[in-house]
Amino acid sequence: MKLLDGRELAGYIKERHAKAVRGLRQAWQIQPKLAIIVTKEDSVIDKYVSLKEKYAADILVDVEVYRIKQVMLSEILDEIKKDKSIHGVIVQLPLDDVSQTEQLLNIIPPSKDVDGLGNQASYDSATATAISWLLTGYNVELEGKQIVVNGNGRLVGAPLAKMWQGSGLNVKVLDSKSFNPELIKQADVIVSATGRPGIITEDIVAHGAIVVDAGTASESGKIVGDVNDNVYARDDLTITPKIGGVGPLTIAALFENVITAARGTKGRLDEEL
Repeated sequence: MKLLDGRELAGYIKERHAKAVRGLRQAWQIQPKLAIIVTKEDSVIDKYVSLKEKYAADILVDVEVYRIKQVMLSEILDEIKKDKSIHGVIVQLPLDDVSQTEQLLNIIPPSKDVDGLGNQASYDSATATAISWLLTGYNVELEGKQIVVNGNGRLVGAPLAKMWQGSGLNVKVLDSKSFNPELIKQADVIVSATGRPGIITEDIVAHGAIVVDAGTASESGKIVGDVNDNVYARDDLTITPKIGGVGPLTIAALFENVITAARGTKGRLDEEL
């Protein structure tokens, strides 16, 4: 078994980010800042917020966390729109009322939509970028492979499929209604992002396949993925570890976008001089 461990790659990226932020602070007096909006109490959300806060502290990016009711979200986003000190904003999903997700995300100005989830976002999805970084970092060639993306959600599946299909790759997308074990079994590359614990079992994974677990859910107080434990008993796969696969690189990709947004501020300063 070969593990696709995102932690080592994220460590190298973090060093580059720290250097970039120091440059912005020292040369241009620009302090990159991220706003994180949390609208529900959830152990998985809280875990990811704390990881983002730690990464930000390590590279000297400011983070402000807003813990509010969903009914206040539109008002807060309107305020953040006008705040020039905030370079990026993310809304931790899912919302309690998921029917409002698209409407509310599209309030975020495209230049501050560092999660890349709005319809007009200036940035690619952080998680989709992370998965591409991970496979590139381990020299996984996708050209000519049969790829299945299991899950068509806004956070991972939909933007990843769009990114890869736009690059001419052979990608089939499944969702809860079209889940097809036989189709998965034919895939050279499987990316699963459904949030349904253990849905990818060893009997539907082809010999020598590449498996990326990008699903997260809370089960008995623990964060678990889409890949069943029995898959990890096999030694013929290239696979993300249970902890430290896509997650660390997703955070790195998010802050890549925050730093890029802050650099855009430099451009606006130049225009004003």
